[in-house]
Amino acid sequence: MFFRRRPTLPTELSDEELLLRYRQYGDVQDLGVLYERHLTAVFAICRRYLRPDEDAQDAVMQLFEQLVDKLQKHEVGNFTAWLHTTVRNHCLMVLRARQRTSPDGGPLILHFPDATDMESAASRHLPSDDPDEAASTEARLRHLEHALTELPDGQRQCLEMFYLQQKCYRDIADATGYELSLVKSYLQNGKRNLKRMLESYPTDAAS
Repeated sequence: MFFRRRPTLPTELSDEELLLRYRQYGDVQDLGVLYERHLTAVFAICRRYLRPDEDAQDAVMQLFEQLVDKLQKHEVGNFTAWLHTTVRNHCLMVLRARQRTSPDGGPLILHFPDATDMESAASRHLPSDDPDEAASTEARLRHLEHALTELPDGQRQCLEMFYLQQKCYRDIADATGYELSLVKSYLQNGKRNLKRMLESYPTDAAS
């Protein structure tokens, strides 16, 4: 008597096996299982760049829709690293779209602290055709993300709102409940701490 082998469930497969099976058969369920495994990290990256949280959630859904097509066309080696790069690039594209005009119709320029050498993040740190430049950009973005997570909550929150969301001191104070003097202090100390941490990281893009 012969027994038919039970089909392997998507949840039982590794990332690599799910990628291969998705490329072969195009079953979105396989991709959904794969994406769900990395959903927490994807949302965390989106939330780092995009606020309010609803914008980050929209980006998470938009990214999945992009993956449906991209992963059918492109072979991916290290899925986790590739996904994180794809998420960052998408968020920066969103920021650049926001950058085109400010509410008063004038140009809106995003700047990270001068000392971090991360100025004009939305316009400069976009995918590049130069592999070396792209690798360097990716490394710097990883360092920036890591450094921000190491800051005290108040400093991190104020830096993100000031530099990424383009909020003024008063807006930050209103949104967080911090006194205006505390907002200024968090920004000053946060920039100094961020500079120190970024300067301590290796400059090699592969690090």
